Formats: sequence, C-alpha cells, structure tokens
Amino acid sequence: MLDIKVIRENVKEVKQAMLNRNLDISFDQLLNWDGERKTIISRIEQLRLKRNKESGEIGKLKRKSKKLPAELLAEINKVRDIIQEQEKQLLTIEKHIKDFLLRIPNIPDKSVPIGKDEKDNKIIRFVGKPEKLSFKHKHHWEIGEKLGIIDFAAASKISGPHFAVLKNEGCVLERAIISFFLDIHKEKGYKEITTPYLVNRTSMTGTGQLPNLEEDSFKCAIGDLYLIPTAEVPVTNIHRDDVLEESALPQKYVSYSACFRRESGSYGKDTKGLIRNHQFDKVELVKFVKPETSSEELESLVLDAGNVLELLGLSYRVVLLSTGDIGFSSSKTYDLEVWLAGCGMYREISSCSNFKDFQARRMNIKVKYSQNKKRELLHTLNGSGVAVGRTFAAILENYQQEDGSVVIPNLLRKYTGFDIIKP
Repeated sequence: MLDIKVIRENVKEVKQAMLNRNLDISFDQLLNWDGERKTIISRIEQLRLKRNKESGEIGKLKRKSKKLPAELLAEINKVRDIIQEQEKQLLTIEKHIKDFLLRIPNIPDKSVPIGKDEKDNKIIRFVGKPEKLSFKHKHHWEIGEKLGIIDFAAASKISGPHFAVLKNEGCVLERAIISFFLDIHKEKGYKEITTPYLVNRTSMTGTGQLPNLEEDSFKCAIGDLYLIPTAEVPVTNIHRDDVLEESALPQKYVSYSACFRRESGSYGKDTKGLIRNHQFDKVELVKFVKPETSSEELESLVLDAGNVLELLGLSYRVVLLSTGDIGFSSSKTYDLEVWLAGCGMYREISSCSNFKDFQARRMNIKVKYSQNKKRELLHTLNGSGVAVGRTFAAILENYQQEDGSVVIPNLLRKYTGFDIIKP
C-alpha cells in the first residue's frame, strides 16, 4: 500500500496519479483521520507523562511509609481511564486509515503512458516474425479436440464452462512445457520453490488481491483460506516480516502452480479454448530486490520471460501498459503477447510488473544495508515465465500442419519423447 506520509505531503500529485488510473478518489477523510491520530497520540503522551509524574510522587510517599492521599490515587485512576479510552479511539482511527489505504492502488511510474485502457498501451518491440500459414488455419481448440488431446465437453460436464481436460499426448506436452520452463529459469539463477495452493487472508492482502479483487477469488466455504490466483501470492509471502541482508539480494524464485481465478469481469471474452479459464497452470518468477535496482530488474525479468518463448520459436511482442490498464498493485507492467497463427492475433502470455515498495509495505519486508545498517522497504517484482496453457495453445496454432498434425518444438522433444502429434 502507499505510505500515508507520501499522500500527506503530495496529496495533489497522488490524486492526479489516481485520476490517471481513471479513479476519482478524495483523500479528505483520510487526512482528517491522520490529523486526529496525531492529536490523540500527542494527548496520550502528555497523559502518560502526567501519570508517570504522579506515580513517582506515590513512590516517594511509599518509601517514606506515608499515607497515600485519596485525591492523588483518584487522579491517577482517572488519568489511566482516560489513556485507555484514548488508546481505543486510536485503534479505531488506525483501522480506518489502514482499511482506506488497502483500497488505494499503486502510483504509476513516471515512465508509464497515461491512458484510459488497453487501447493506450504502447508496443515496445516485436520479437520474431509471426507465422503465416499457407493452408486454412484452425484454432487451438479445434486442433486439440481433433487430435484427442483436449476435451472441453468432459470438463464442462465435470465442472462447468471455462475448464479443460487434457488427454493422451496433451498431458505429456503440458508436463514437458512446465519442466522446460523450470529448467531454463533455474539456469538463469532462479531458485525453484513449491508452495501451497491454499493461502490465508493475510497472504492475499499482502500481495494486493484483497480487499479489492475478492470477487475474482475462490474462497473455501470453511476456514479463511483462498485458492491462489497465481504463485506470486505464496512465494512473495515467504519473506513476510523478514529483513534481508543487502548481500543476499536479489532473491529470485521460480515456481510452478495451478492457478484459480473467477475472471468475473471477462464473461463473453474467450469463451472457447485455453486462453481464459478458471483453472490454469503457470510458471511464475518472483524477485526481491534493492530499491535502487528495481527498474533494471524489471527489464531483465521481461527478457527472462521472453527467452523461453524465443527458445520455443514463438513470436511475441512486448507491450508497456498504460495507467488505465495496469494492475492494482503494479507501478509499471510490461505484457508479453504471443502470436497465435490460428487466431491471427497476439494474445497476452505473461505480465511482468514492478510493484516497488507497495507489496513490501503491506508485508513488512525490508533490506538491511551493510555499510550504514539502515533498514528500508525493499522492492518486489513478478512475472509469468510463462502461462502454460497459453503456451500449449500457441504451440498447437503455430506448429499445426496441413494434415492436422502438430510438430513439437525441438527443445521440448527430450521431455515429450515424441516429435509430432498425429491425428
């Protein structure tokens, strides 16, 4: 969340940053609470000084074995009661402040283009040339069903819409993609980690999924647990309340997980296929870095995510999201959009974001510098490295053959044990 000091000292600039996100937020009530909070803290401090002074007088009388004046005892009890009442008021106001701050999104970085929505995103670069098919193309869901490796009807019968069942070589191909991604990222220095798929409310709040995105989350009926929307949530929370040594940074993690998301705001979009499902697989990259290096670390994160696509021979483009399209917790986000030859368009396959100290403040994650022993909030970053289902779809569409078969990319063949899936 944002530092209230930043809001207090730069309220006009913060308000404009929210307007750039298409949010008209009044900070008047927050600043009123902040003023009340300061007043109450000052009052409590004065009362404590008075109580300590009177307690000292009682101590002197006791040492002299003198009778304690009833008026003095009554005054101390009165001061104690007032302090307790003021502390209750302080807790209430601090809760109001925290609840308010938890619902305010991050301030976009100055390099983020100002815009209303995805139409104002900026294409940074293209990598590779889009595959042009010399025959009538098919979409991945058509290819998968004809090859007998995807069964949407069975998934709908089992669970409902926006789910998929993989079969036969499809299961092998999915495992191959996951193993390939993990191996490549570990070669880049990322440490592999496997975490629970169920997390508590504190963990979801720490990365910014709650309270604002609760409607997109799957919550257990019993217990305050949520299915993870991405491995970013449990992996980032590993260092909650930790102080990391400067020499230990950057910390880089790679994690495969199933992910669960309602996609409540996306009905009517991508109703077919693997692009937008409630359950999907993803390999996630998470970084903990020093504040002064986070901009560079974001650029290298984008390169790491894109590298696996290049190795698979998949063309993609890098897009810088506008202020109207970046996520709640993000300060700056690049999307990687892979080319789907069957659909004839680019589709998002990874989002790489720099959250700066936004998540770290929620989770109290700090770095300790070796030279001056100073402690401050570090910066967190994450990106898909990359979405498994969408890679699966991209392989089917870009490697489809005229006879309906699909050729397996060279670097995946040692994982699959076969080089083609035939009808």
